[in-house]
Amino acid sequence: MINIAIFASGSGSNAECIFNYFKDSKDICVKLILTNNPNAYVLERAKRLAVDSWIFNKEQFRDSLEVVDFLKDNKIDLVVLAGFLWLVPSSLVSAFPNAIINIHPALLPKFGGKGMYGDKVHQAVKEAAEIESGISIHFVNEHYDEGTIIAQYKCSLSENDSAETIAKKVHQLEYEFFPKEIEKIALKLQTKKI
Repeated sequence: MINIAIFASGSGSNAECIFNYFKDSKDICVKLILTNNPNAYVLERAKRLAVDSWIFNKEQFRDSLEVVDFLKDNKIDLVVLAGFLWLVPSSLVSAFPNAIINIHPALLPKFGGKGMYGDKVHQAVKEAAEIESGISIHFVNEHYDEGTIIAQYKCSLSENDSAETIAKKVHQLEYEFFPKEIEKIALKLQTKKI
């Protein structure tokens, strides 16, 4: 069994989508939901889905090994960032080599980096008059949105698209493809585990 921990900072719609995708799996389990935001709606989702959750602060995340130890104590194999806004410290990256993945709501390397998340990304895509956008699923390193890209999925845009309609198109790609890419990575990890 591959155990997944999902990190989220906000609503958690992707976290719930991922949980539902794997809820009947015999090989992959969403075991934990972690957040840096005590007011994040993802905590309500975790309660409803009966997934253990944990709230951590900056010191626990950046200045100690508390988060790494918590993940290891819970036998986590794969860390998934789904709307998680903090930069991942090198201690966590090195504890889970090629086992932390993130989703970004644009086609990297465009529209990535510090401060580029959520609606800010879609607004930037609109202002740049892009003819396509999409999602980038990538491994996480110590820099925002610079890890090796695992997969990208695209959607066409028109000049009539607003930041809101771009967001809707991108969310559809996230819900459809992120769980499938997580599954591929998890199954690769499982073959290494056996």
